[in-house]
Amino acid sequence: MVSVASEKEPEEASALGVIGVIWYELSGGIGPWGALRPLVALAISLIPFLYLGQHFNRQHRKALGCFVIQLPLIFSVVLWPVLFIWSIADAWWVSSGIVAKAENE
Repeated sequence: MVSVASEKEPEEASALGVIGVIWYELSGGIGPWGALRPLVALAISLIPFLYLGQHFNRQHRKALGCFVIQLPLIFSVVLWPVLFIWSIADAWWVSSGIVAKAENE
């Protein structure tokens, strides 16, 4: 089926409407909070020792587990940074999943 565009000219676009369309396209249609949530999780997970990214994603047991695990790892110069970097990546991954799940609902 072939559709033909109407010959009627579109109405004049407002600046606010254009900004709204641009924001919608940049945020992937999930809104400002959905676009910023993974970045907030990433930013607060950069604070060492507290695992705030996991708390932000409401995964308190995971954060507590990491906190308890890190106590013996603090004595290890090699293993603690691995756990710290993993927690940053995990906070980003879970937060992105929360946004994707909310978008599908």
